[in-house]
Amino acid sequence: MIDHFGINCADLEAAKSFYDQTLGTLGYTRQLDFDVAVGYGRDGEPAFWISRFDDMGPNREVHIAFQAPDADHVRAFHAAATELGAETLHAPRLWPEYHPGYYGAFVRDPDGNNVEAVCHSADPDD
Repeated sequence: MIDHFGINCADLEAAKSFYDQTLGTLGYTRQLDFDVAVGYGRDGEPAFWISRFDDMGPNREVHIAFQAPDADHVRAFHAAATELGAETLHAPRLWPEYHPGYYGAFVRDPDGNNVEAVCHSADPDD
C-alpha cells in the first residue's frame, strides 16, 4: 500500500546528519541525494525521504505515496482527487529523474498534505 513517504525539515543538514547515523545503524543508506531532498532505503529503493522547503511554516506537510498497479490507475487516482476539489501539485507523468518507468501524480489532500499515486513500471508512451 505505502510506496514511500517523506517529511519536511527545518534544517536539512541537521536532519541528514541525524538520519545518516540513526538509519545507518539499521542498514539504511542514502539512495538518492538531491539539493533539497534525500531518499533513504536499501538496494536502490528509497522509501523514506527528508526535504527542505524554505517557505513552509512550523506545521510542515507530509508526503505519502501509494502504490498503483499501472499508469491507468495513477490517472484514475488523479481524476478522482481533482473531481473532489484537490489541488494538483503535479499532473500524471513519467519522472525519469527518479528511475525509468516511474509514473506518478501528486495532489494536495484536504489537510494540505502532498499525496501521490505511483507505479514503477510505466511504458514511456504512457
